[in-house]
Amino acid sequence: MKPILGITMGDPTGIGSEIIVKALENNHIYSISHPIVIGDEKILQRALKITNSSLKLKTIQQDEDFLGKFGEINVLNLTNLPADLPFAHIDPRAGKAAYDYIEKAVKLALEQKIHAIVTAPINKEALHIAGKNFPGHTEILATLSNTINYSMMLISKKLNVIHATTHVSLRKACELIKKERIFNVIKLADEYTKMIGITNPRIAVAGLNPHASENGLFGKEEQEEILPAITQAKHLGINVFGPIPPDTVFHRAANLNEFDIVVVMYHDQGHIPIKLLGFETGVNVTAGLPFIRTSVDHGTAFPIAGQGIADCRSMEESLHLAAKMANIKYTK
Repeated sequence: MKPILGITMGDPTGIGSEIIVKALENNHIYSISHPIVIGDEKILQRALKITNSSLKLKTIQQDEDFLGKFGEINVLNLTNLPADLPFAHIDPRAGKAAYDYIEKAVKLALEQKIHAIVTAPINKEALHIAGKNFPGHTEILATLSNTINYSMMLISKKLNVIHATTHVSLRKACELIKKERIFNVIKLADEYTKMIGITNPRIAVAGLNPHASENGLFGKEEQEEILPAITQAKHLGINVFGPIPPDTVFHRAANLNEFDIVVVMYHDQGHIPIKLLGFETGVNVTAGLPFIRTSVDHGTAFPIAGQGIADCRSMEESLHLAAKMANIKYTK
């Protein structure tokens, strides 16, 4: 059976509805999955007009309606936003709606009524003024599913990375580089690269400091925290290497094909090379959740929202990867 993918619409004032409609114009998505959109019917109807799409919307209520067909977009309609909700505005109604879509998707995933969650981008400021004080999707999903050990993983055609820390200050990130955290992220890297189809993943661990500290000349984190975590992971049979200087590890992974994934120490250490190599097609995966979650690796793109010109390739890649992961997970 093809997996059911629950697509959350994201912030209704951004490009989420538009890229969803564009992605679902690809018949191949329906050949590998049953997509449903968890969002607002009126906002999606507006997206159809903006993109000149010939697709039709079908409002669904019951579980048996989750099986769809190409040409129709199944919509689980949760909110009643105005059809003329302004684009590109920070709006508490949009922030609350975006949270509600995620909350419903998590409920369906935990009940195993859908096989994966695919998320469109949210606006963190709108989320906050709606009273939902989370740094982003990852933390919302972890909280709603009572998950403690999780990590952000970014997938692209040339490079894959997984983060030890994400939405914290650089100073705080340095404080969080501890053996236990690095060890847990290495284990997640091993588990989730297998879930995307890599049988025996080669895992590189980037250093935190310049030149991975040159044996302690430029910092102690590599010797005291990172290397012991790598040694512990090796004892479990994990194929892991490092710490490797951060100014060479991405070249070795992306261009020389020495590694399948890089464990990075902080947000920008991983995001910069991913966005340089695959800005339009990168996919965000939350590793460690009790369900599969993929997402576009970009934001709400307010400057172009409502113009019908948003690039949907990252959404398409997110849907493809979610279907692939679901097939691997549920057919073992």
